[in-house]
Amino acid sequence: MGDVPQRRVTYVVSNELAHASSLLPSNPKRSAVVHSLVKAYGLLDSTKNSNLRVVAPVAATHKDLCVYHDGDFVDALLATDASKHETDALFGLEDDCPRFPNLARYVSLVSGGTLTAAHALRDGFADVAIAWDGGRHHAQKARAAGFCYANDCILSIMALRKLGRVLYIDLDLHFADAVAAAFPFSPSSNVLVLSLHHAGPGFYPAVPSGSSSTLPLLAGASTTTFARIWNEGLELVCKAFKPDAVVVQCGADGLAGDPCNVWNWSLGGSGGMGDIVSRVLDWRIPTLLLGGGGYSSANTARAWTYLTSIALGSPLDLESHIPDHVFFPLFAPSFTLDVAPGNARDENWRNDSHQLEEIVRGLQALAGSMASRQESS
Repeated sequence: MGDVPQRRVTYVVSNELAHASSLLPSNPKRSAVVHSLVKAYGLLDSTKNSNLRVVAPVAATHKDLCVYHDGDFVDALLATDASKHETDALFGLEDDCPRFPNLARYVSLVSGGTLTAAHALRDGFADVAIAWDGGRHHAQKARAAGFCYANDCILSIMALRKLGRVLYIDLDLHFADAVAAAFPFSPSSNVLVLSLHHAGPGFYPAVPSGSSSTLPLLAGASTTTFARIWNEGLELVCKAFKPDAVVVQCGADGLAGDPCNVWNWSLGGSGGMGDIVSRVLDWRIPTLLLGGGGYSSANTARAWTYLTSIALGSPLDLESHIPDHVFFPLFAPSFTLDVAPGNARDENWRNDSHQLEEIVRGLQALAGSMASRQESS
């Protein structure tokens, strides 16, 4: 058996993108922190990574955004001044999604960055494409929501459908509500949305019952929980669906140490974020990796740097020391790459909880019905 060929990786970034994305009120400077750490580890050096192509985003146009979003909403997003408009309340441009300086450029570059990555896969230039500034999964057709102004996740799925069946896996702490609503599952669907997320009274967003897309986890979810869901259910569904392209939203707000303080997930070990993404990449199917939530900029940078190294085929040592660079002080007190779990109890394993069993049984039933349909077709 010969060596497995190295994956061709496209990484989307530019100074303008990092600057625009760092202005996002919910994640100030995060983009700069992320890309600086990736660069500090030498991962963007094409002389060291011959399989890497670093490309600048092609800004999304009004027409690009209207592939999903309503035209009037796009007009409001692309208005070039930061002052309040009469339609802002109608379009959700207030509260958690306020106007901010350079909003129009932010929307164009972030959505364009994800589309640039998706097109690299669609057009055969890459096996894996990375757009860490994307992953904005709450934005609706005509309304901003949940810190998300335009839904690049949906735009990327629509672009990748040229390849055939698209599997969307969302690892964010919050339910991918707008993506699930845009692609409701049916036996003839060529898009499958699977969202691992937290759900509870008052937790954003509200989660509909009876959806095959929603896989709700209780507080303290750890690598043990993710390993069981993947091994006993999720991977079975993915294989039964037989996707031609995969989109993974790698929200980091479920990691230990995030200010959301709900899950207790970590990067390493079986069932860790790195392990889940690595298993997806092992399918050797065109894969788009997107960002998402993550409100500890340092831990989000750790996570997406580690995932970048996995995509390049040379996973970094999680015990490695953070290289000296402009944001080095943010990585105190450990100054290592790892995001280690805390001491929170994983409520998914309580004796009186049947949450895991229900999720696994539901996934197994979904996988079985998909397999039966394919056999009879």
